[in-house]
Amino acid sequence: MEAQAQGLLETEPLQGRDEDVVASADFSSMLSEEEKQELKAELVQLEDEITTLRQVLSAKERHLVEIKQKLGMNLMNELKQNFSKSWHDMQTTTAYKKTHETLSHAGQKATAAFSNVGTAISKKFGDMRNSPTFKSFEERVETTVTSLKVFFRRRSYEEAKEE
Repeated sequence: MEAQAQGLLETEPLQGRDEDVVASADFSSMLSEEEKQELKAELVQLEDEITTLRQVLSAKERHLVEIKQKLGMNLMNELKQNFSKSWHDMQTTTAYKKTHETLSHAGQKATAAFSNVGTAISKKFGDMRNSPTFKSFEERVETTVTSLKVFFRRRSYEEAKEE
């Protein structure tokens, strides 16, 4: 029988529909005048306690702000500290360490690869510069430049002579 009686008691808070039913019910006819007076006194006492607790909480919050101001702590400093702590915590995780090691290793390989490419390109340019085709091209460019210099010197000389 006791198990059945306990099953009737709900441990969950009232939901919207249940609150409406309770609010519309008239329990006052079931209470004696003495019980009503006791409940009213308890209601007043609870409201007073809630007001007192709100005032105490508000005073403690003001005191907290004052202490933080005296210590030079403000929202920006707290955010910086939280960010620093979070960054440090993240850096100490296994996933971060493994990722860091992998990227570091990849960076070293990329650096070595770029170095090898640079060396290969330098070697190819050196080989190309020593090739007969390049030497022939170089000689033609030098001849052309020399010819142009001579041409412009003569022209300048002739123009100066005419003046």
